[in-house]
Amino acid sequence: MFDIIYQLPVEKQIFYAVLGFSWTVYLWEAYLAHRQRKIYRSTRNVPQELGKIIDSETFEKSRLYQLDKSNFSFWSGLYSETEGTLVLLLGGIPFLWDVAGAGIKYFGFGPEYEITQSLVFLTLATLLTALTGLPWSLYNTFVIEEKHGFNQQTMGFFFMDAMKKFAVTQCILLPVTSLLLYIIKIGGDYFFIYAWLFTLAVSLILVTIYADYIAPLFDKFTPLPEGELKSAIEAMASSISFPLTKVYVVEGSKRSSHSNAYFYGFFKNKRIVLFDTLLEDFSPINKGDETKPAQPENDGDSSQLKSKPKHKKQGCNNQEILAVLGHELGHWKLGHTVKNIVISQINSFLCFFLFAVLIGRKELFVAFGFNDSQPTLIGLMIIFQFIFSPYNELLSFCLTVLSRRFEFQADAFARNMGKASDLYSSLIKLNKDNLGFPVADWLYSMWHYSHPPLLERLRALGNAKQD
Repeated sequence: MFDIIYQLPVEKQIFYAVLGFSWTVYLWEAYLAHRQRKIYRSTRNVPQELGKIIDSETFEKSRLYQLDKSNFSFWSGLYSETEGTLVLLLGGIPFLWDVAGAGIKYFGFGPEYEITQSLVFLTLATLLTALTGLPWSLYNTFVIEEKHGFNQQTMGFFFMDAMKKFAVTQCILLPVTSLLLYIIKIGGDYFFIYAWLFTLAVSLILVTIYADYIAPLFDKFTPLPEGELKSAIEAMASSISFPLTKVYVVEGSKRSSHSNAYFYGFFKNKRIVLFDTLLEDFSPINKGDETKPAQPENDGDSSQLKSKPKHKKQGCNNQEILAVLGHELGHWKLGHTVKNIVISQINSFLCFFLFAVLIGRKELFVAFGFNDSQPTLIGLMIIFQFIFSPYNELLSFCLTVLSRRFEFQADAFARNMGKASDLYSSLIKLNKDNLGFPVADWLYSMWHYSHPPLLERLRALGNAKQD
């Protein structure tokens, strides 16, 4: 079989190598997911070491939730891989490029307007991707997330949100892409340096403006009210010289009951964002449970009301919030954020350098159906998405390993701040609130988990009660 492949033209070897590697990665991922699904199916009772951490009802809910998500991921992944293969085999990329060319020709633009054609191609490609992914997104939101109590969206909100995301993405993607293509075309022999500097500037600008100008288009951000929690957050930030300027609460509960927290900003202008679902005193879900009326029992006697059991409060108390933020601030103090940026930019520079080396190779374009032209955007797509895919997989795994190391270090930082006990309880609460399953296959965990499994983090914190 290999002799037959080696006898093929170089462009065919490239094409089948890309296709083969793509399916190899998919099958590897499917194998890992199968191992984890076996854990979900077989682990029906709370393991003894988890007995004091999680109750049997929550354990069963998280097991079923993760099993549903894994099954969904299998089918959506199979569809995505099959779709990608058919696009390549049937020449979908050159076909869409020709459609974009016919579109601009209708308005009087010829082949010399390559950047214009590239923008039309990009718009069509992202639109088609959004449309083919829409049924899967709908099923995930309104079947799986709804079934397990996480979805808070209406259908109208979902579609409005999707259209808004598409519009905002195009408003950013199209001008950035046009400028990048222009820089590559006029940059001469060292265009890769200018292209890298441009993408660096764009990434820094986007990170800076995202939470102030882009995120508020989708969610409501309000300053954390004055009080005990805000004062404690400011005091903790000050104790480690974190240049905190504002603390926001984001209304994440209108789309999901999952919780999160993050900080952003550069230099002396840092902001902290807390999801309302993370805050025990802010979560609308807690308020909804408190005001929920009793329901009549369905036993033929509607005059008797069955008192509905009160759900445990979602989110964390103030001390636990401080412990979570202690962990996040640990990432900053230990330089994890800067290290990730440096790694990202070194990788970006390397990729642009290799792109400059490979962009002149006509066989790369011929391999994907471009026999008569070598559009720059198509070259970026072929080289970054397909040719670099083995390197990207290796890099992704290495970053996952590094991320787990950073998480342990940030936990240790919070512990050294005297927050071990509260971090211990907050990790358990967040795992329950988000229905995380605390038992993982070792190989699946090693490959996929950017955060260590719950038990490993709790063990690393040590005996929290002695803190």
